[in-house]
This record gives sequence, C-alpha cells and structure tokens, in this order.
Amino acid sequence: MPTDDETAPRPGLSRRGLLGLAGVGLGAGVIGAGSALGIESAVTSAAAASSGANTTYPFYATHQSGIVTAAQDRLHFAAFDIASGVTRAELIDLLKDWSYAAGRMTRGQEVSPTGATGGSLYAPPDDTGEALGLPASGLTITIGFGPSLFDDRFGLASKRPPKLIDLPEFPGDNLNAAASDGDLCIQACSDDPQVAVHAIRNLSRIAFGRASLRWSQLGFGRTSSTTRGQTTPRNLFGFKDGTANLKAEDTALVRKDVWAQGSDGAAWMANGTYLVSRKIRMQIETWDHQSLKEQQVVVGRDKGEGAPLSGGTEFSSVDFTKKQHGVPLVATTSHVSLAHPDHNGGAQLLRRGYNFVDGNDDLGRLNAGLFFISFQRDPEAQFVRIQNALAANDAMGEYLQHVSSGIFAVPPGARAGGFVGETLFA
Repeated sequence: MPTDDETAPRPGLSRRGLLGLAGVGLGAGVIGAGSALGIESAVTSAAAASSGANTTYPFYATHQSGIVTAAQDRLHFAAFDIASGVTRAELIDLLKDWSYAAGRMTRGQEVSPTGATGGSLYAPPDDTGEALGLPASGLTITIGFGPSLFDDRFGLASKRPPKLIDLPEFPGDNLNAAASDGDLCIQACSDDPQVAVHAIRNLSRIAFGRASLRWSQLGFGRTSSTTRGQTTPRNLFGFKDGTANLKAEDTALVRKDVWAQGSDGAAWMANGTYLVSRKIRMQIETWDHQSLKEQQVVVGRDKGEGAPLSGGTEFSSVDFTKKQHGVPLVATTSHVSLAHPDHNGGAQLLRRGYNFVDGNDDLGRLNAGLFFISFQRDPEAQFVRIQNALAANDAMGEYLQHVSSGIFAVPPGARAGGFVGETLFA
C-alpha cells in the first residue's frame, strides 16, 4: 500500500476542511433518508468476481472509480447543496479537500495523518474512527456535479455540459423534491457497510460550512453486475436483475455508451460520464400476491434460471418474434421488451443499482425497493428514451413508484497531485 507521502495530492486538508472536521454535531445527521437497513480502471473478470477485504481501487486515474469497477455489495449515496455565500475559491478548496480525504480512505487510511487518535486531546479528532482497523474493502468514492451547480454563483453557467439536461417528469412519477437533485453528489461503494458510511460521514464533516447534506440513501445487495466475473444478483421481486447490463470488458461499448468525449460539447468532461439516480419504491405486498406466471409475464423472464420466456438460458438472446397460439412469448409490455436496446434505437445503460429497505410506512407496508443508478454518455438519448418507453407501457409499472430522482455530471478522474473537477475550473 502506498504511503501518504507517495500519493497525497496536497500537503493536507485546507484550513476550512480542518474546521469542518472540528464541526459539532454532524455525525448524527449524516445518514438521512435511507437510515433503516444498510444496508477507473477497468478490472479483469478474474479480479472482479468478488473483491476481498484488502481490495483497493485507485482514486487517481483517467476515469473515476465506482463506474466500471466491479460492483460492490454496499452503497452510501449522498447529495449536497452548497452553502449560501460560498465563493468559487471555497468550492474549489472543498473539492481539493474531498479528493485528498477520498484518496486516503480508498487506500484504507484515515482522512488525515493524525486521524482519529493522533491529534490533540483537546480538539475534535480529524477522523470519526469507526473504520479504524478495517481494510478498504473495495471502497470507491465517485463525485458528481448537479445542474444547479452551473448557475451564476460560481461563474460556471457557460461550462454546463449540453448533455447535463434537466430530467423530464415521467408518467407516474411521485417525486419528493427534498430527496432529489443537489449541487454535488458522492457515491461511496464498498463491500463493508461501515466503510461506506464512514466515507460519507467524514466527507460531510469536511464540507461543514461550505456544503450541507441534502439527502442520502443506503443500499445493500447490488442489483446488477458490472463485470463478467460477477454472478447476476436478484432484486426484491426475486428476479435476476441486470442480465444484459453493459460490462467493463465490453470496452468498445463502454467507450461508445459510457465515457464522455471532448467532442460532446464540454471538453472538460472528456473521460467523464453522466449519472442518473432514481429511488424506486416497490409495491412488495401487491407483487407477492401475484401468481408466478403473472410475475414472469410482467418481467419477460423465468424466475428461476432468469432465461427469457422465448427460451434458452439466462444469457440467451431474447427472441421477440417467437409466439405461441399467435401471442408473443415475451409480451410487448414486459419489462425486458420495453427496456431492450432493439426497441430503443440501440440505447444501453451501465447500471449500478442497489436494494433498499427503509422500514415500514404508516400503513405497515414495507418501504423497500430499488435505488437505481445508471451511467451513460448521453442521458437524453439513453436513459430518457428508455424510461419514456417504460413509463408509458411497462406492465411492471403497476408495482413501482418513482419517489426520488437526480442527474449529475461525473467528471474525469483526478490526476496525481490534482482533484476531481480540476478540468472544470481550469
């Protein structure tokens, strides 16, 4: 493991960052909306099959990690609003401080050399300490910028990427505005929930006085695979999810459909991407009362093997022309049919979703579902096109409700000695 001196991008946290670490009463407020249950570099399929406790992913790289990285088992996602009166220089310092701390935490270190126990006995520790003794556990920290950051506060209006659109309202949406959007976002993924929570907790402390937590979500049990070495997981409806997801090994497709290019209208976003988040509540009790046949027709796959209803095994191509008694074996209103690239002009997404369970609602129903995350080069041509098709006709829509939404520009990875977002402010 490299030492701090070998890879640290800065001498340490800025004075504002250190003051943030000394802020009072931040730890209890970090968990936010998803508190009930917890929960780049392209990798080879062999290394990606499962990340061990000592697995580390580079923070300083061409692309940010946590995108094509082998999807970890746990998530803590957080969105932030910049505080009133914060200057452009202070925003840059925040991004430098976050990058410095993230670079250390992704190596399994504390946020600063003095950390939780090495500082003064008469001052708050730099690090909250709950990850002391824990390895990195595959921690990745991914930082993004929301459309609202590109207003007149920081002189960034002319830098807003054309691809960073305002998402439209889709049929059936019931969005909670307070749990949507944000100026900044951080996605922390790890195979240890305490490591992921520790990352968001400490980055929130560092932001004290400059940015405040707007909303956050805990996730567990990935609902897609991002490498061929990973098995296909199941969602809370009991079906395999993400069988046809883009994989890190599909380098040509990832280059075409995930990574932004300088020619896309914002040169500073080259080697970055765009993140869409959607919190989708599943009507668990209603779904559980449907017959197995009905469930399979709605999805378009069998529940056991995960094979398309047109036949074959899980990874068999879907045959939409195959019929029985004149009726397509894969219904035109099935989720598989409506989300398929063949029916969306070839549009594909790289998905990194997670299950969530946020306890029960006031009627005693399980408040649970999918925290959907996708990465794409062109949100309008990819996510919006697919979601419009699903919102209009998806038979699964009867069992789903979209309650939160966000879109963020994820800039390229930080260079050694630099910070995430440096290209934006150059």
